[in-house]
Amino acid sequence: MSTPAPATPPPASSQTPASSGPEGQGSFLNADRVFMALLVVALPASIIAHFMHLGTPTFILCALALVPLARLMGEATEVIAHKLGSGLGGLMNASFGNAAELIIALAALRSGQVEVVKASITGAILGNILLVLGAAILTGGLKYPKQTFNSTAALSGMAMMFLALTAMTIPDLFHAFRGPAADALIFPMSVAISIILLIIYALSLLFALKTHAHLYAGDDQGHEVEEELPRWSTKKATLVLLGATVGVVVVAEFLVHAIEPTIATFGFTHTFVGVIIIAIVGNAAEHSTAILMSLKNKMDLAFNIAFESSKQIALFVAPVLVLVSILLGPDHHLTLEFSHMEVLGIAISVGAATLIGLDGESNWLEGVMLLGVYAILGVAFFFIP
Repeated sequence: MSTPAPATPPPASSQTPASSGPEGQGSFLNADRVFMALLVVALPASIIAHFMHLGTPTFILCALALVPLARLMGEATEVIAHKLGSGLGGLMNASFGNAAELIIALAALRSGQVEVVKASITGAILGNILLVLGAAILTGGLKYPKQTFNSTAALSGMAMMFLALTAMTIPDLFHAFRGPAADALIFPMSVAISIILLIIYALSLLFALKTHAHLYAGDDQGHEVEEELPRWSTKKATLVLLGATVGVVVVAEFLVHAIEPTIATFGFTHTFVGVIIIAIVGNAAEHSTAILMSLKNKMDLAFNIAFESSKQIALFVAPVLVLVSILLGPDHHLTLEFSHMEVLGIAISVGAATLIGLDGESNWLEGVMLLGVYAILGVAFFFIP
């Protein structure tokens, strides 16, 4: 996720480059080298496995390859956005921050895996709010007795997530009340709600980047931006972004084609694959970043990574997928009608994160609580048929 400049709030990107600055390059084994080694091994192996029709090994290797590719996309986006300045940079982060997740979902949608797409949206939200934030709070809390963050910005993000929860709840309740008579109405309703969400998302960017930027700006945020960003030129960042995007497109297609053999091998359901496995793959880069930020006692940045990414998934990625599905035909139509368990899971996660964000302080036990909620929901999704 993007780190805000002095007069700039945190843009809505999901991947913040971790330890790319002087501190991260001080040791031989750092996050960048680990992710690069994973890319060098997993990417060619996943391509070979796909053309050898290996099924489950292809899924595993593609999942591993997507982690560093998503990270590279995030890093390149951050660099270009920072060089563009607060206005255009914030807009770019808001548009491309979760590009990897969007590409994976589009690949699944084109293949007719509508339930997997819905589950991946749910999983991305749960993963950011509970798993990413919980792990960051726990690791930071083990090092520091108490950590502080901007509660106003955190609760603003949670308010937007309540809006997303409403958008997911209404179609589900409408179908429950109307029964089969609602079948023909759910998709038009989802399209209308998606347009509303995109409008409100645009207004939230105006609020965060322009009219109320002071709520998000910190005294040393500009220094933190420079410290965390890779030392790339605009040309290099652009080439990295293009290359990583192509890589994500290719690997995402291979991953989707290997879903069915993987489900048959491990006995997972489509819901579990989307909510847990694909979501963790998409969140792995920001997961590591949030932990690194918490270990540096930068909880504002850790909270921003979790909240802004969740908000972007719910208010931007999901509505865009609904609108894109119009072009793919009736068999690929995506609605905002999620299962009762998915809606309940997001409601619980929003409530839990709101409780954590009320006082502007965190400790390790609160991180354990968020991780516990995620684990309980994970067990429930594992047993859902």
